[in-house]
Amino acid sequence: MAYGLLESIDRSTQLAGHNRLALLLFHLGPRQIFGINVFKVQEVIRRPALSSFPGAHPHVAGVAHIRGRIVPVIDLQKAIGAEDLGGAPGQHVIVAEFNRSTQGFLVSSVDRIVHVDVAALQPPPTGAGEGYLTAITRYNDRLVEIIDVEKVLSEVVGAAPELSDELRDTASRIDLGGRKILVVDDSRVARNQIERTLGQIGVETITVADGREALRQLQRMAEQGPIGDQLLMVISDVEMPNMDGYTLTTEIRRDPRLRDLYVMLHTSLSGVFNNAMVQRVGADKFVPKFSANDLAEGVLVHLRELQQAQAA
Repeated sequence: MAYGLLESIDRSTQLAGHNRLALLLFHLGPRQIFGINVFKVQEVIRRPALSSFPGAHPHVAGVAHIRGRIVPVIDLQKAIGAEDLGGAPGQHVIVAEFNRSTQGFLVSSVDRIVHVDVAALQPPPTGAGEGYLTAITRYNDRLVEIIDVEKVLSEVVGAAPELSDELRDTASRIDLGGRKILVVDDSRVARNQIERTLGQIGVETITVADGREALRQLQRMAEQGPIGDQLLMVISDVEMPNMDGYTLTTEIRRDPRLRDLYVMLHTSLSGVFNNAMVQRVGADKFVPKFSANDLAEGVLVHLRELQQAQAA
């Protein structure tokens, strides 16, 4: 099963940039179907032997030795507020890379890979999943819930480190000119992380939850005056409901009022893959999630470039 899934994952990379999303479907319990972006998946294996880890978070079922690495395995059902999966037969571990770390997610079973139109993804209903969902969609008339893995990891791993004093000091000497940054991310946890980091360097933010909402916001602002006088840049996630970050970047470049706006893609997807897509869709920079220092440094580099250009 795992080999065939990985072949499908490899073929699915051609969908990126076309407002399409490849989801690996899996089960937590007998009925409900959940999804995870296949680009974050390294492999899928049957549940291996798990060793206990002293001091581990209660949602960590144990650690596994996978291809020479020690990988923490999170009981995903328990992590979203339900009972733990226990040791029922047929369980699998989805090994995935998020936010520069590798972890396994223990699930009841793995189903298949499906390709969906991003426009078919919808925000979850208010209160659904106690805040652990980023989107919902349908496949064969069945509801598919997409888990906010960044929220799960923030609770298991903990908050991101604070910004360094050096970067705070550098930011204090830069004039922002009253401009803000538009932050686009479907994960509330991710939006809060970015907003907190940018606040530490004195940058105000406007936050929205998907690419379509971001594009509408930008168009409204452009009607009020030059966008460069209002915004320093856009920082956008890639996988989001309604319109992904690649398509948002393409639409920004197509609009004469917006095309010079600096766009930074900020995502937990593979860095190598995203660096290629940055060039293809016309983004200016890619910063992988989540390092407060790397994100702030990316913003400050652009600010220094702007100041040098103005001085010249």
